[in-house]
Amino acid sequence: MMRVLTIALVAALALAGASLDTRAQSDAPPIKIGYAISRTGPFAPGAQATQEPSYILWAEQVNAAGGISVRGQKRKVELISYDDRSEVETIVRTFEKLMVTDKVDLILPPWGSTANFAVAPLANRHGYPVLAPTALSMKLVDMKLPYFFSMLPQPYVLMAAAADMLAANGIKAVAVIYMDDVFGLENIAAFEPAVKAKGIEIVEKKSYPLGIKDLSPVLRAIKDKNPDAFVGLTYPPDTILASKQSKEIGFNPKVFFTAVGTAFPLYKQVMGPDSDGVSGIGSWSVKTSPAAKAFFEAHVARFQKEPDRWASAHCWAGLQIMQAAIEKVGVDRKAIRDYIAGGEHATIIGTVRFKGSEIQFPGTVSQWVGGDFEVVWPADRATAKLVIPKPAWK
Repeated sequence: MMRVLTIALVAALALAGASLDTRAQSDAPPIKIGYAISRTGPFAPGAQATQEPSYILWAEQVNAAGGISVRGQKRKVELISYDDRSEVETIVRTFEKLMVTDKVDLILPPWGSTANFAVAPLANRHGYPVLAPTALSMKLVDMKLPYFFSMLPQPYVLMAAAADMLAANGIKAVAVIYMDDVFGLENIAAFEPAVKAKGIEIVEKKSYPLGIKDLSPVLRAIKDKNPDAFVGLTYPPDTILASKQSKEIGFNPKVFFTAVGTAFPLYKQVMGPDSDGVSGIGSWSVKTSPAAKAFFEAHVARFQKEPDRWASAHCWAGLQIMQAAIEKVGVDRKAIRDYIAGGEHATIIGTVRFKGSEIQFPGTVSQWVGGDFEVVWPADRATAKLVIPKPAWK
């Protein structure tokens, strides 16, 4: 169901499924920004941890300040949003509706590599810039779509950082599981050569399907191989499943690394003290900068939950870039695209620029240390020291 979100009342509307106009007390027309996001289905935990809260918080802050200044006139933001139900067909159909029927001024991206792979060509065809904070796909980057920008460093960058961390800490043998979709396939394709170049042996490599309910047979087989490290190129439900079942069978290698969801506050809530020592993909913490701390605190105050320590800040950075573009060139989508592509941008994650569709940002590894997901690799970006070997499960 469509929801036109009144920013001040968005939480109530989300529960009630209501619709209301947000142009309140302004003669200037609102800037209509549309998106489809997973509120139900297997993508929902990621989407609701990483993207939609940031969309809502950003719009609230913009509107509380009177709107975005466009050629001397303040214009508020009106969010038009739909549940994409974690279905690719629904995702594509909904974004088509937003751009063609609803005629929104701008769009915000969906969650995940698969969804962005489906939406990016469509958005490019209609001339809508996309700053995607959860798209990890070199195939998508290689399509050279001029209106698409990835806010995350790509698999070859992230997996090189993971391989560096493993090699520098004496890891000789690693076992890997990976999701059988765009995210998993591209990351395993990047991970294998990265670790082999470091002289690390992959003693086991297994794929698994979306929606898997039991990983224990795979984990038991891996445990029998006695690897120094375990790497799960996993989505949120599988990240937690692999962690819980590894504890159950007593599988506790020196490095336990999982992917999407490790940086979520949900991981700490579910795993409790067992989260300590678990590492994964992450890029920031409250210690990264005053701006990062301010974002964290605003998120907690608004939603009574922490943001994730990976893509949520990249999502916020994308919103910052889009807002700066609007303030500079208005809502001319081609001009916004050219602004994004053409220079450096000050953001919560630092100054960034793009080379084609690809953000220029280093690969990093984070780890749960003392209740926070700290950046631990490389040293020049670390906010805490890597703990290795991982402590035993509690």
